[in-house]
Amino acid sequence: MVLTPSTMLPLGSVLPAFSLPIATGTGPGASHLSSGELPQQPLLLMLLCSHCPFVKHIEAELSRLDLDDGDRVSLVAVASNSWITHPEDGPEALARQAQANGWRFPYCIDQEQTLAKALRAACPSLAATSARPSKRCWQEAPPVQTSRHRSAATSNGIQARSPRGSAARLKVPAMQVPPFSLSQQLSDLGAELDNAVLRVLRSGQYIGGSEIQRFEEAFAASIGSPHAVGCNSGTDALILALRGLGIGPGDEVITASFSFFATAEAISAVGATPVFVDVDPVTYLIDLAQAEAAITPATKALIPVHLFGRPVDMDALMTIAKRHGLKVVEDCAQATGAHWNGKPVGSWGDVGCFSFFPTKNLGGAGDGGAVTCCDADLAQRMRELAVHGMPRRYLHTELGYNSRLDALQAAVLNVKLPHLGHWVEKRSAIAARYQEALAGLHGLQLPDPASATAVGHGWNQFVVRVRLCPENQPHCAGRCDDAPASSFGLPSSRCRDWLKQSLQEQGVNTIIYYPIPIHRQPAYEALGLAPGSLPITEQLCSEVLSLPIFPELSSDQQDRVIAVLRNLLASTTQAERMVA
Repeated sequence: MVLTPSTMLPLGSVLPAFSLPIATGTGPGASHLSSGELPQQPLLLMLLCSHCPFVKHIEAELSRLDLDDGDRVSLVAVASNSWITHPEDGPEALARQAQANGWRFPYCIDQEQTLAKALRAACPSLAATSARPSKRCWQEAPPVQTSRHRSAATSNGIQARSPRGSAARLKVPAMQVPPFSLSQQLSDLGAELDNAVLRVLRSGQYIGGSEIQRFEEAFAASIGSPHAVGCNSGTDALILALRGLGIGPGDEVITASFSFFATAEAISAVGATPVFVDVDPVTYLIDLAQAEAAITPATKALIPVHLFGRPVDMDALMTIAKRHGLKVVEDCAQATGAHWNGKPVGSWGDVGCFSFFPTKNLGGAGDGGAVTCCDADLAQRMRELAVHGMPRRYLHTELGYNSRLDALQAAVLNVKLPHLGHWVEKRSAIAARYQEALAGLHGLQLPDPASATAVGHGWNQFVVRVRLCPENQPHCAGRCDDAPASSFGLPSSRCRDWLKQSLQEQGVNTIIYYPIPIHRQPAYEALGLAPGSLPITEQLCSEVLSLPIFPELSSDQQDRVIAVLRNLLASTTQAERMVA
């Protein structure tokens, strides 16, 4: 009995409702192996995966493990039969095929993960595809029942028995949920993006041109500003804005320390001094009372950061700015598509600064940014600064930068911009589901949905706080005690770090924005801001955790995030009750 290569299909662990002919031909007389079943003999298990180009490499790696022949054969089969395999296909072809179909590279592993290491060593070109979730989880596959390999599905894995009766507990791989992914978006827009990029390549006009003009006009209209100027990045947008407003050495600019480093870096890059104030503990946004209290005769501007997509109270901030004669530069890097009081962010201050980094609400295919404003003269100056201070070719009136938005990036953004509103709506729906499903979990503080700033939220990130448990009553059941000591003079982050690691072990990947506040970064040590100088910011950096959120996050993926969080925090609550 042999396997016909042309009829090999992945079993039900990857794609349901298929049958696998195990016969010399594929005609009506061929016998079939139903989805999820395995042959009864080790020899047939080997035949099942005999066409896998990697089986010899996998066997070689497994031969070094302390497994008997039956267990090793079973593991090889389970690892191999999840792929369409043809003997003529090499690693690259299989990798492409797997990625195109959304199949997983299975980690059918024991508790020590020795098989996973063996598979990675044997098939390095396929390992990268393991993070892509399949449409059907391994845990959904029917249990295997054979005469010589009795298996029982459990919450921890599959109990596999060898011909000699020994048992090896196998860990069933969990669905992998990334914090962010562009795979589905690129699939949905693939043809449009291909056409747009090829159009630019064939035109030969890679700097400036119609794609840039078209994007700047469309983006300005979406923000509600008369002018938009494309540039190299969100960082450059901040620098161009500050330079355009005449801010430089001797000037102070007030902003929040709880932000990405570029917010302050841009201030320093133009020669001005950043003045950091604390943030509101509920919104995580700049504390406007503290900002006004920090104003001195040297203060020239305010930079409100619409962090994680949540807009600052721009009515109140603009009132402060007008009262003191200050310029306002909005940092909208994470908030494209967000609104305050019905008006888009980036249209309130003197300049709005945007980033088109791929993870942003409107992301390009690399770095990119833009500034928006209402003043035509200011727009022209920023445009000149972005091309070496040139008002016309080879005439340089001041020192500028090489900070143009590429035509290829503009072409990509032109395809994506019409979808921005829908994507923000999808992000909002995902955030609302998190709010409902995770409410009341002990030790977890969710974003405040009742605050006025939640209206018009762009939801670039869904950030929770993992509160530090009392040492005598740990809601982490003592499992957080081994965390390394906090650094940079910050409060302990042991509970947050425990939860992040626990989620990762179960396939849920999260990110910390941001583990170190700007004022405690070594680059700003000269400012002399000691630990405890901005207590809320420092506490947030020890507690915040960003859950997976992007428009294409599937219901199954979000279900997984919610289920794992509930399981982890519900069990810690029980442990706390026992201590109490």
